[in-house]
Amino acid sequence: MKLTCLSEGRGYYFPPCHIVNICGFRVLLDCPLDLSALAVFSPLPIVISSLLDEKASIHSGQSSSNSESVRQEVSELLDSKKLIQAEPWYKTVKSLQLWSIYSIDVVLISSPMGMLGLPFLTRLKDFRAKIYATEAASRLGKLMMEDLISMHMELRQFYGPEESGCPQWMTWEKLELLPRALKDIVLGSDRTELGGWMSIYSAADMKGCMEKVQFLKYAEEACYNGSLTIKALSSGLEIGACNWNILSPKGNIIYLSGSVFASATATSFDYKALEDSDVLLYSDFAACNDVDGEKNDFPPATGSSYSSNIGSCWETIPESWLDSDEYSEEMEKVSFICSCVLDTISDGGSVLIPIGRPGVMLQLLENISLSLESSNLKVPIYFVSSVAEELLAFSNIIPEWLSSQLQERFCSGQPLFTHIQLSNEKKLFVSPAIHSSKFLTSWQEPCIVFCPHWSLRLGPVFHLLQRWCADPNSLLIIEERADIKLALLPFEPMSMKVLQCSFISGIKLKKAIPLLKILQPKHVLVPESLRPHISCWNPKFSVQSFSENETVVVPKLKAFADMDIAMDVASELLIDTKMIEGKNIARLKGELLIEQGKYRCVVRNKQVLSSQVRPLLFVGRVDLDSLLMALKKMGMKVAAQSSGGSEHVSLIFISEPSEALIEVTSTQTTISVGDETTASLISEAVRSTSVCF
Repeated sequence: MKLTCLSEGRGYYFPPCHIVNICGFRVLLDCPLDLSALAVFSPLPIVISSLLDEKASIHSGQSSSNSESVRQEVSELLDSKKLIQAEPWYKTVKSLQLWSIYSIDVVLISSPMGMLGLPFLTRLKDFRAKIYATEAASRLGKLMMEDLISMHMELRQFYGPEESGCPQWMTWEKLELLPRALKDIVLGSDRTELGGWMSIYSAADMKGCMEKVQFLKYAEEACYNGSLTIKALSSGLEIGACNWNILSPKGNIIYLSGSVFASATATSFDYKALEDSDVLLYSDFAACNDVDGEKNDFPPATGSSYSSNIGSCWETIPESWLDSDEYSEEMEKVSFICSCVLDTISDGGSVLIPIGRPGVMLQLLENISLSLESSNLKVPIYFVSSVAEELLAFSNIIPEWLSSQLQERFCSGQPLFTHIQLSNEKKLFVSPAIHSSKFLTSWQEPCIVFCPHWSLRLGPVFHLLQRWCADPNSLLIIEERADIKLALLPFEPMSMKVLQCSFISGIKLKKAIPLLKILQPKHVLVPESLRPHISCWNPKFSVQSFSENETVVVPKLKAFADMDIAMDVASELLIDTKMIEGKNIARLKGELLIEQGKYRCVVRNKQVLSSQVRPLLFVGRVDLDSLLMALKKMGMKVAAQSSGGSEHVSLIFISEPSEALIEVTSTQTTISVGDETTASLISEAVRSTSVCF
């Protein structure tokens, strides 16, 4: 197995992306878009005083000798006029563009956000991979893509038809004029990421993409090419989000993506199904963000203090501690948000909520409406999105993808969510756009608005922010992000209150190690920043780290693959065996098949034939020195070359009597020759160095 981390990602909205080579099949794990990079673009132009003009007036009386330093200082100032005034492009995983699309066999989607970049691949003529995703994740991902295309079309109406070829803003002359903060986003810190930018895909591209996706339910098995058995297991992160169990003839691999132990809306994290794997790819990078802030002093669930010996702590952490407090922590955050909303409404302000997580949005919608009712405050709630009606309708028909609390509500005959009742009571107004007649005729302030897009560059959020940004009584509720100043730049000066909130998007460091202790995989692949924290606990499994854009080779975990043989055939094989190099070897005639990720021997004739009436069978590894000597005795002109590294490879070049190449590794010997006479001689030399029976 080989792993290449194409992108470590940055949380829920930009999940990690990997390519794994399993038994000769290349598997792509997620295909996201970095939509936070949209912050470099300006939304529809708005009238704002220019800092550049102010700077120019201040320095107008200075001498020309200082003009160059002033120009350099001004060029680094970040204001709305420095943003790219053009139709946005979208940043994909740059390293994925370097891979041959034809070489990808399977694509596994772990969350709705993990499929937003998929149409860029499926629209290529060389794409032939099989795509697997849970039914809920694919439906939500489709709605997100439709909404993204719809919001982008609004900007295209302003900027006009799409430019043919490379847009003007991507020329080096324009890029050099960008402030450093914007240049780092566009080009990356190493200035190599410009090739990852793409123009938006079309609705036809999105439709063609969805036609290629095979939908799965949780724990439903799918078999690819008879060799890989693939199963989706709930991760708890979002409705339909999952981890993957991949069973191959060489063992099973677990892909652990962003996971949440106890969710208020989504099905809980099924970590029990991940136990005893051969390889666990730990790709939940939430723990990496905790490395600097977290201490490895895990709080005990029972109140007793742990021993200072970290080895004993590793053995004694109880399983019940894993999911002890996440649900209550999230509900406390929701309660705090509701209290802020009530305070804002009481002061006469409006509330804008552009949070992009479907589960969190549904949860906030319900809790805010209940808080308004209990406080006897009557203000309208708006949900503005081109896919709003379809999303709300879908949320009421997916009980199997929801948390146990919501499933209990469904079993008791209650609706899963309250938005249908709110709509009937004229408390919730659902509209496809802010310019629709339904929205305009029902509009009143103060109000609460749920709308896309969390980037603050697309969709209704821009127009509503432009309306309320100067109102100190209004409130913007947005998820915590590192580039919040850049995101709000087009709306400065900003008098509107801003509440940044963070929702759980993965496993924290203090719970990552107890989880691995419970799962007990044989081999774990972890991000480089997490490896020291895992290794210091002296786990009973081997730990290997990976970094972005590096290929990691996983050592073999099984010397031999398992094979199913019929009982009657197995008993007959025991009669006719031969001991060679400490191993019992027997012969039979039949076919070797791979079914459901396992080898299976299908015997054409149950009677085991004796070696006297069968061709000779040669067994054993090729000894390089003996083979070279045998080839030279036959008069061949040979040269040998060996390469080190994790996979030791020896090459034998034959130039006379005709050209041939022999490649010898620890697992196989490959002979490439185009002349029958030379092939016969090489075959004779190989047989002379092997054991036969």
